[in-house]
Amino acid sequence: MKQVEERVQLSPDQIAQYRENGFLVLNSLFDPTETEALSDAFDADCLTPGPQRILEENGEAVRAVYASHERRHEFATLVRTPRLLGPARQLMSDDLYVYQFKINAKPAFGGDKWAWHQDFLAWKLADNLAAPRQVNIGVFLDEVTEFNGPLIFLPGSHRSGLLRDFRNDAARSVQHLDPDDIALRPEQMSALVDRHGMVSPKGPAGSVILFDPEVVHGSAPNMSPFPRRLLIATYNDVANAPVPLGEPRPSYVVGRDTTPLRFSDDPIDLRVGGAV
Repeated sequence: MKQVEERVQLSPDQIAQYRENGFLVLNSLFDPTETEALSDAFDADCLTPGPQRILEENGEAVRAVYASHERRHEFATLVRTPRLLGPARQLMSDDLYVYQFKINAKPAFGGDKWAWHQDFLAWKLADNLAAPRQVNIGVFLDEVTEFNGPLIFLPGSHRSGLLRDFRNDAARSVQHLDPDDIALRPEQMSALVDRHGMVSPKGPAGSVILFDPEVVHGSAPNMSPFPRRLLIATYNDVANAPVPLGEPRPSYVVGRDTTPLRFSDDPIDLRVGGAV
C-alpha cells in the first residue's frame, strides 16, 4: 500500500528564523533512496536536448537544466509533496504554483561560480513580476560541504529590498538571465558583508534550504572532486503572476500554468519514474 506523505510543519521559531535571516535549512528531509531517484532522474534529463539545458562556457559540462518537473515524474511529484509545498504555503499562501524550476549542476573539478545577486531582480526585470511573493526551496542532490561550491548567503540582506535596478548590456547567456548579468558590485558586497556577514549552509544529500527571493547569495567554483547539484523549485503566489510587457520568456524558464498546486501522496522514489 502506498505510504501517505507526511506534511512538514514549520514551527513558529523556524518561521521567525526564515523571516529574520532570509533562509532556513531542514536537514535530511529526503532519504537516500529518494535522493538517489531524484539524482538519476536529473542525469536522465541532462541527456534531453533543447534550450532548457544550459551549458558551461566550455560548451560541454551542464551548468543548469530548467523545467525538469514538466518532463520527469519524479520532479512533478516533488513539487507537490507536502514536505515542500506545505512549508511553502506556510511562508506564502495556500494558492501557489511553480514559477521556475531549475537544477544547478556543479560537476567535480569544473562547476563555475554563481555571482552575487538577488533572484527577484531578475524576475522583475525580465518578467515584470510585481512583488517578491515567492519562496525558493532548494534540495541538495549531493552532500554539500565547504569544498564543493556551496551557496553563500548574507543573512538579513533581504530586508533592505532590491540593491540594484538594472541588467548589464552584455548578457552571459541568451537562454536565461544569468546572475552575472545582475551581479552586485564589489564595493556593494564589501559593505553588505561588513553589515550582515556570510553564512554557507551545508548538509547531507536530501537536505532542503528555503530562501527568500531578495536575500543576497552566490557561490564559488567547485574545485573539489565532489559534485554539487542543487535543485531549486520557486513557488509564486497565484495572485502575483507576472504580466510581461512584451514577449514573455520561454515557458521552460517561467512557468505558464498558474493553477494552484495540490498535495500529492505519490512516492518520489517510484521506480517506474520516467516521463510525465
